[in-house]
Amino acid sequence: MQEKEIWTISEITENKRIKTISFELLAWGRNLAEELKVPLAAVILGDSLKEEELRELIYRGADQVYWINHRQLVPFIVENHSNVLQFLIKKYQPQIIIAGATTQGRTLMPHLSVRLKTGLTADCTELKIEKGSGLLLQVRPAIGGNIMATIKTPEKRPQMATVRPKSKQMLPRDENRKGGIIPIKIDDTILDGRVIHLGFQKNEKEEIVLSTADVIVSGGRGLKKKDHFNLIYDLAEQLNAAVGASREAVDRGWISYPHQVGLSGKTVNPKAYLAIGISGAIQHLAGMKTAETIIAINNNPQADIFKISDLGIIGDLFEIIPLLEKKLKEKKNCHEI
Repeated sequence: MQEKEIWTISEITENKRIKTISFELLAWGRNLAEELKVPLAAVILGDSLKEEELRELIYRGADQVYWINHRQLVPFIVENHSNVLQFLIKKYQPQIIIAGATTQGRTLMPHLSVRLKTGLTADCTELKIEKGSGLLLQVRPAIGGNIMATIKTPEKRPQMATVRPKSKQMLPRDENRKGGIIPIKIDDTILDGRVIHLGFQKNEKEEIVLSTADVIVSGGRGLKKKDHFNLIYDLAEQLNAAVGASREAVDRGWISYPHQVGLSGKTVNPKAYLAIGISGAIQHLAGMKTAETIIAINNNPQADIFKISDLGIIGDLFEIIPLLEKKLKEKKNCHEI
């Protein structure tokens, strides 16, 4: 059978709204679908979703939406979602499936990969189509981030990959886009009754909202010691910003892991990202390079962070940060008057 669509796996919130990652995935899939000249479909498993919510997937790039509505698909239980997707994949035979490297995606996709006996590349930073073969090239850092590996799945189908949230901008919303919403009924026998959802307990230690912050101030090894991280906290407070950090700063014990930005931490996409004393290792850049505006302060003019910065300040951060804080206070006082 001829290979057909590219699929993205949508996610929903507890209050039955489509998560932002679902629209980001459509931006990833849209380029691939246009190059292969095949439809792009969003697959969404949920319960009692409103049609206007589903229609948003069309407005953001999907050609059609496969909607599987069942009360046992919420909350997420990996066995149920994996069983349903396995059923759909065998029926429609998509050639590529893209999911988010979220808690749900990182649980679901390996489970599905084993069931389908196909490959899966996690945490991709780039997806593209190979000329001639039409294969999906899945690019991700490897060997501790020291190289970029290109992976492909020449024999098995579907080709599957996950990408991190905030690693790509959503496509502009277009209400003129047309597409079909296809409801699919499933038999209860597809579902797995061995696992029962009892409740959800929030990890209070993960209150830092790096992933949704408009402004992030991050510190790195250039701060020299833990006490100097107070400069980052003070500046972040003035800017009403979240506090981030490089892996080096976290490994040295200067700040806790939930603040870490990068491949082994969080991927962020704020309006402004201030990198202070951060050299710009590939692991860190992969986690913040899509920020709208990147401002870097570093005393090394050859630092890699300057290669992607919109504004680079070469100098001693211990002189620049106090001066910046002084100017911010003056501006605030002026507005108060």
